[in-house]
Amino acid sequence: MSPRKAVVAALAAALLVGPGVAAQAATPQTQTTAAPAPARDRAAAATITWSLVRASNPTEDQRSAYDLITRAMNAAVARYNNLSDLGKTLTVRYEPGVPTADGNINGTIRFGSNRSYMNERTALHEISHTIGVGTSSGWSRLGGSGTWTGGQATALVRQYDGSAAKISTGGGHFWPYGLNYDNEWSATAADRHVHIVAAMVRDGL
Repeated sequence: MSPRKAVVAALAAALLVGPGVAAQAATPQTQTTAAPAPARDRAAAATITWSLVRASNPTEDQRSAYDLITRAMNAAVARYNNLSDLGKTLTVRYEPGVPTADGNINGTIRFGSNRSYMNERTALHEISHTIGVGTSSGWSRLGGSGTWTGGQATALVRQYDGSAAKISTGGGHFWPYGLNYDNEWSATAADRHVHIVAAMVRDGL
């Protein structure tokens, strides 16, 4: 093979390498990811990784929870990595005493025992808290008035919903596209959620 063809082959191989997959601790399992977005929507980097803290000798309840949490987190992290260049290292725990689920800016996400929250919608929502939604000083500065004042995220929601649209804030959450409840879920809303969170970061979240 000529040197030029070797370079072309190497570049082609590099382009075929997709975004990084979600990292897991302990027993490897099959990756479950969301459908890839169109190439025009993909970011150049994928930098959110995660690990699940597991008991050394898990009960049947823990094994069941671990499986559901793994599927939810793999799908959510894949969507964030496919549609944004946000970076975070996440540590995920199953803690039955947690009423629903929660996310902390320190990178910790906890799922309680309620299986109805072990889904991609919840995982996306909690990842946004680890990035700063409701948890950062930028959130207080830009969203403390009840309306997000950052220009990039505001322009984006107006692109989606019309020139009068705004992002409302309260209780550490935002809407529309905050994925606060299961009835807000759709693949389109999930994609827009990621794009808005990324725009909030660019605004100074």
